[in-house]
Amino acid sequence: MCLFLLTCIPVEEIFAQNKPGFIKRFIQKSVSDTTSPGKSSFRIYPTLAYAPETSFEFGFSSLFLFQAKQDSLNRLSEVQAFTFVTLEAQYGIWLDNAIYGDKDKWFILGRTRFQRFPLLYYGIGPETNGKEPALIDANYILLKQRVLRKIIPNLFLGPEVDYQQLYNTKFNQPDGHDVYEPPLGSHGTRNLGLGAALVFDNRHNVLNVRKGLFGEISFLKYNQRLASDYKFYGFNVDVRSSHKTNDRNVLAWQLYGNFMTGDIPFNQLALMGGEMIMRGFYTGRYRDKNMLAFQTEHRWLPFKFSKRIGGTVFAAAAVVAPQVNEFSWKHIRPSGGVGLRYLLFPKKDIFLRLDVGFTKEGPGFYLFTGEAF
Repeated sequence: MCLFLLTCIPVEEIFAQNKPGFIKRFIQKSVSDTTSPGKSSFRIYPTLAYAPETSFEFGFSSLFLFQAKQDSLNRLSEVQAFTFVTLEAQYGIWLDNAIYGDKDKWFILGRTRFQRFPLLYYGIGPETNGKEPALIDANYILLKQRVLRKIIPNLFLGPEVDYQQLYNTKFNQPDGHDVYEPPLGSHGTRNLGLGAALVFDNRHNVLNVRKGLFGEISFLKYNQRLASDYKFYGFNVDVRSSHKTNDRNVLAWQLYGNFMTGDIPFNQLALMGGEMIMRGFYTGRYRDKNMLAFQTEHRWLPFKFSKRIGGTVFAAAAVVAPQVNEFSWKHIRPSGGVGLRYLLFPKKDIFLRLDVGFTKEGPGFYLFTGEAF
């Protein structure tokens, strides 16, 4: 998939078109950051993309940054939104949030998805054939939130809820012949999971961590008594660490694991690939009940010769398996890549990232606000 940025628009300028010199001010404002410390900021980014399964895709990304009570000593909170529509009449709205309360009393972390979008399905397991994927066209809803309360400094505990639904589904076999047995949930599924999360987080800037540690252990249980079609449960482990090597450079790594048991619909299995981890693989290129993944990245933020342009190199490896004791060295899939960075908010140290991930199956392109982890 190819994805690239058209421009960056500060939303406050949209309403000033009747003033002289609007175009000049519009361009200047687009590449400047006049926000004082503690003040909130909002930007909109028109985007254009192309993918074989969607044709051309047009959308808008937006980013809202703020600090509780406009106090610069509080952590930087972020809410990101992305809307899109394609020439194939597909559409969607994505929303991600990491919101810190005053003096970290509360931490609300989650994501929301609504989309009508095709899902490529390559089968389940560590050795699936990638040449003839099935196409599952469906409407998809995801609502996932953790509402966490500070226990001691940097340590949070609280409930987690996860609701996922597929409906209006169509399972299309490749080239009109039956290659795959339709997986669990391929004709539509609805599942509500309840659980808890324990999070350690001493980062100050979620979108660009120059120094800090994030660690999460969470548990979710889905039960037919709680508006779920299937009964299953799972544990999630996510550890991320960032280290400054000098004023501009950062070395970061992440260890991520999903461990699930029960009757799990195909869309809620552990999925390898995507814009966050194992960049270069299509999301769900490999999927199973269990997954372990590791990635590391070196970031130049920015380069010495530029005030705004930076870059990165990254490498990753992951493996999926039906059981934890069936993880195998021969099934480990590697990926790696490079990226460019543009310093969008100098006063808040926020970058746009354009990454290219490479695998044996080809490249993947990603454009987002903030680092992958």
